[in-house]
Amino acid sequence: MQALPIEQDISLQHFNTFGIGARARRYLRVIDPAQLAALAADPALAAMPRLVLGGGSNLLITRAEIGQLVLHMALMGKEIVGETPDAILVRARAGENWHGFVQWTLEQGLGGLENMSLIPGTVGASPIQNIGAYGAEVKDLFHSLTAFDFATGATRTMDAADCRFAYRDSVFKHEDGRSLAVLDVTFALPKAWTPNLRYAELARELDGVTGPGPRQVAEAVIAIRRRKLPDPAEIGNAGSFFKNPVVPGEHCARLLERWPNLVHHLQADGSEKLAAGWLIDQCGWKGKSLGRAGVYPKQALVLVNNGGASGEEVLALARAIQADVQERFGVLLEPEPVMI
Repeated sequence: MQALPIEQDISLQHFNTFGIGARARRYLRVIDPAQLAALAADPALAAMPRLVLGGGSNLLITRAEIGQLVLHMALMGKEIVGETPDAILVRARAGENWHGFVQWTLEQGLGGLENMSLIPGTVGASPIQNIGAYGAEVKDLFHSLTAFDFATGATRTMDAADCRFAYRDSVFKHEDGRSLAVLDVTFALPKAWTPNLRYAELARELDGVTGPGPRQVAEAVIAIRRRKLPDPAEIGNAGSFFKNPVVPGEHCARLLERWPNLVHHLQADGSEKLAAGWLIDQCGWKGKSLGRAGVYPKQALVLVNNGGASGEEVLALARAIQADVQERFGVLLEPEPVMI
């Protein structure tokens, strides 16, 4: 068996969108699933703690050195693989850029993923976070995925039930999914496409456009995101840093008595989803900094690296925001990024 090309002492600054200058003690760029099988078959390597890395767009590294073996998923390729009576099946491997994949599906004349245009990261990470934007989530178009299981050394196929999707959550973020590394993801894109304009902001962007197609919806989403969100290539960030909290209806009613302009969305079970960005803005954090980390002036939900910030500085800012929101509104904000 050929030795795995594990590198030593590799900077991860360009492998995480916050631009945190941590270093990996051991690093393996995964370009073939056979590498994972070889790793699992080696007792010494299999016993090492692992960190599976995609685009690093949902990650906050708070240590200067990563002791785990970093497995950087760089499996590439995308194709149309079949169809069902209602959908066309498309598959992309884990290392494909998510936005690039969405644009590719549009080039094939396939709609469905356009509301999630310009979300940073890779295809392999998309089901882990159950990414979503403007009224669409991965689970809505998901068909299946292939994952390597380090616990068994085998590859397995998983459907939506296996993945246990929830709001920005899946089995991969829980203990019984820690041994899994996503290899590829298959989506079922509808043959009978209709625009998803449930979000008022997106509907306003397309106001005056009669019968918008998938490409027009994608362009509208891209325009909105570029106005509101910083480009990670220019300002280090991980997109929305906090999940929108869900609270009991009674809690929301009490908040509305004091803050009638509270942004809230009724859920099917009677609970209410609050806009985390609104809560943070009301606490005066928009545009403010703590050390070299700050809150983006155009969107309070986005924390940024203003230049040379450490992961500890970003985390300190996040905790200060959490404390203020909890004290003022009685709501605990939960971070979206994985903390390392």
